Amino acid sequence: MQTRPLGTSGPAVSVVGLGCNNFGMKIDAVATAAVVGAALDAGITHFDTAEMYGGGKSEEYLGAALGSRRDEVVIATKVLPRPADEPYTPGILRRRILAGCEGSLRRLGTDRIDVYYQHYVDADAPNAEAMDTFNELVEAGKMRHLACSNVTGPQIEERASYADEHRVAPFTAAQIEWSLLSRSVEAQIVPAAVKAGMGIVPYFPLASGLLSGKYQAGVPFPAGSRLADLPFFARTATAENFAYIDALTAFARERGHTILELAIAWLAAQTGVSSVIAGATRPEQVAANAAAAAWELTAADLTALDRIPPPPAAA
Repeated sequence: MQTRPLGTSGPAVSVVGLGCNNFGMKIDAVATAAVVGAALDAGITHFDTAEMYGGGKSEEYLGAALGSRRDEVVIATKVLPRPADEPYTPGILRRRILAGCEGSLRRLGTDRIDVYYQHYVDADAPNAEAMDTFNELVEAGKMRHLACSNVTGPQIEERASYADEHRVAPFTAAQIEWSLLSRSVEAQIVPAAVKAGMGIVPYFPLASGLLSGKYQAGVPFPAGSRLADLPFFARTATAENFAYIDALTAFARERGHTILELAIAWLAAQTGVSSVIAGATRPEQVAANAAAAAWELTAADLTALDRIPPPPAAA
């Protein structure tokens, strides 16, 4: 598995990372251990979790599954925002971050977090409170690198400017939803992250499974699948999207690949992308996601893909 630096100041991470959002929600500790083992066997070194996943179980299961191999990998986790029902007062976000860090360290069974994300921006709290607190934790050795997710282009610029002006630890990565079926981030967010030297970490690369090859137009969703169980995600199963998926599938098949491989390889070929986060509930899914990174799209491939117009909703 190829590795890349996470931005200009972050650690080296595998091009395909393991999203751990299913741990503690869809699969138990035993199944988690099997998935983590498969990831390690495939050369994946980037494991992405959050304190909100599975109510903390994701971190707990991941830490246990890694065990003595913890030092071989990069663990990224995310701190929950201030509860919406707690009005902002100075210092409340700082306390939330400090408490979140201690809880994550305990559940992961580790003495440091390699990449610590601000999961969501606190709209009422000053950016300085968050970044100064994160910097404290970096100086204390409890976290090594900082990152942000679910941000806008201006928010990325604000964080980069603050770190430079106040000489605090910069954010090394931005995690964003990005796929062949979700491309709005390309207008502002991706350029801002690249300019700031942040590594881009796309999540939902398979568009909730639509780019996995498991769904077909006019065919009922498989029992237990995300689209069958979660109507919110099923809204994307439109005729326009399926027509686009058919064209992408044909493109990949002509080159001896699957649409899943295309979805991950296309993201890996984009400027600024450090690691593509893909979730899994079974070892064979991990193996398929990891194998997709072996396909390096050529300039001619990318040009040909640009000639397949995505549906308006994707852009």
